[in-house]
Amino acid sequence: MRLTSLLSMAAKAAFPHDYRYGTNRPWTVAARRLNPPGKKRRKVFVEPVASEDWSVFRGDVVEILSGKDKGKQGKVTQVFRRRNWVIVEGLNTHYRYVGRSGDYRGTYIANEAPLLLKDISLIDPTDRKPTETQWRFTEEGERVRVSARTGRIIPKPLFQRKDGIIPQQWKDGPKDTSPEDALQKTFTPSLKTLEEEVMEKMNIQEDGRPRRSYCHKICEDTEKQKRRIQNRVRTGEQRDSCLYRGHMKRLDPRDSEQLYPRGEGGGSAGQAAEVSD
Repeated sequence: MRLTSLLSMAAKAAFPHDYRYGTNRPWTVAARRLNPPGKKRRKVFVEPVASEDWSVFRGDVVEILSGKDKGKQGKVTQVFRRRNWVIVEGLNTHYRYVGRSGDYRGTYIANEAPLLLKDISLIDPTDRKPTETQWRFTEEGERVRVSARTGRIIPKPLFQRKDGIIPQQWKDGPKDTSPEDALQKTFTPSLKTLEEEVMEKMNIQEDGRPRRSYCHKICEDTEKQKRRIQNRVRTGEQRDSCLYRGHMKRLDPRDSEQLYPRGEGGGSAGQAAEVSD
């Protein structure tokens, strides 16, 4: 499944009003385990922050303002806007003891716990100190982050993929396909079949002609057969109704000739006519 399909599914997903968002994506098994159907949890109040006012992004260098790691600086690895959370690499870690069994004592693993947006501050690139930020516009009309203390522009971090590649800084190698070659249109649409195209490429001459199809003829025959069946059903209904009325009124057998013409119904009038002839 394509990434765009997954993103569209996530955008269209509807969750209850009391759904508690966490560090796991809502459609994962871990998130479903924490939010089983029918379970009511205490509502968490989150200070709303507009998307255009959000100033911390993945890859920014921040400093922790409170907690056990106060004063330490680190790089933001994850951002959770639903809860105003950020995760800083290597800081605010919690250790868990897992993997304990009968013969194995287990091991400690470190998990980075999220931090609230109010507990961190961006670092000013001029003096490497925490600062408040503001959104402003340059003379070219570009919206940028500016340090409130020094007025220095804090650029947004470049997007880095999981394999460590930054698309904006990538340089094509000798074996890479250039964008011009990738965007070049080399396909020419044709009404020929695959066999005909292969024969044309291989210069194969075929004297025989393909069998002609009459799709319109098949449709016309189908319509005629449908009308024929409808007429038969309609005629049968009329005969059944006439027979019923004949039994109720005890009609004379000679009147049956009006109901069944000669040679069709096989009634008494038709038989008398054949004998007389």
